Amino acid sequence: MLPFLLLALRGQAAEPVRITLAEAIRLALLHNHNLLATRTTIEQSQAQEITAGLRPNPVLSGAWQPPPLFKPQEGSTQVGLGLSYTFELGKRGRRIEAARDATQVTRSQVGDSERSLALQVATQFINVQLAESTFELSRQNLKSFQDAVGISETRYERGGISENDFLKIKLQLLQFETDVQQAQLAGTQALSDLRQLLGYESVPPDYDVTGPFDHQPLKVDLAELQKVASSNRPDLRAAEQGLTAAESQHELAKVNARPDVTLSANYFNSAGLNVALLGVSVPVPIFDRNQGEVARTQSVRVQAQQQHAAVLGQVKTEVKDAYEALQTSDRVARDYESGYLDIAQKSRDISEYAYRRGAASLLDFLDAERSYRATQLGYRQAIAAHLLASEQVRQAVGTRSLQ
Repeated sequence: MLPFLLLALRGQAAEPVRITLAEAIRLALLHNHNLLATRTTIEQSQAQEITAGLRPNPVLSGAWQPPPLFKPQEGSTQVGLGLSYTFELGKRGRRIEAARDATQVTRSQVGDSERSLALQVATQFINVQLAESTFELSRQNLKSFQDAVGISETRYERGGISENDFLKIKLQLLQFETDVQQAQLAGTQALSDLRQLLGYESVPPDYDVTGPFDHQPLKVDLAELQKVASSNRPDLRAAEQGLTAAESQHELAKVNARPDVTLSANYFNSAGLNVALLGVSVPVPIFDRNQGEVARTQSVRVQAQQQHAAVLGQVKTEVKDAYEALQTSDRVARDYESGYLDIAQKSRDISEYAYRRGAASLLDFLDAERSYRATQLGYRQAIAAHLLASEQVRQAVGTRSLQ
């Protein structure tokens, strides 16, 4: 019983790990090193909030004056201690507010990086599916053509075709073998590139993808997509928060123009006489009233307004472009399914049947093979284009849930 159990466990372990598109995106969001590095900007911004909330340190000072070195009897020792503290007038609260607004912008920018990464993963995932589908097609075409080569060899040996025709069809076999090798290489490279996006250590070397690779119509409305995008796009949210952050920086610059008040307390002991002094110092803002920073942050406010308008227009444009690409790719896929696939299949079957029985020329047979191969490959590329267009729509609106 135990050996059978061990064999079963080994058999299970030998099966490659297969991941779906949803799992691939989840792994990338958890393990992609570039994204993990980008997320540290949130912690950096939160650290800036801590810095913004810190109060000034009190200043402790001390002094000691010894007696004269050459006539110590004529002098006495003097000792002094002082403590001062600067009171900020309304600045700390503004600093904290500005830092928190900056953190909100950073969070949204990280969210936009996650959105971009999801599209990169989906694109590479579809590339893997296309490569594997193309590989399977090329293997089927190779097997079918090898059978045709075998029939041609028999006909050549019996004198049914010339040596020149037999060499032509055998030479054509090289193209089918090359197609298999190229498709296999494309699949291997696509899996390797996808693994890099997922986080190299998150999946084993022999992993694979799984999921439907077919034409899946996606019914969406452009007006509704624009509405969803305005609520979900993190880059648009970051631009809106950038307006608030720019306003906070401008208000902070104006508050920083206010002078701080420094209170000090000093104690002196000289010749047995104890003296205590209390002092107040306030800078007089005659020359430096933080004019430059106020002017700069005012320009930053205008810049943030223009950037928000640009991002808003970009969001609308990307949604419109993605919607049109989706509609076009859907029509192309439907065209293939409307009858062209069947026509290519029937044409090849008829030509192959006729060629096997000597009723069709070599050129007709090869032409039908090329047409069938081009049609099948074009259909797979159309499916990949439609799947990619669907992912671009999801990326354009900022959410994967569209229905």
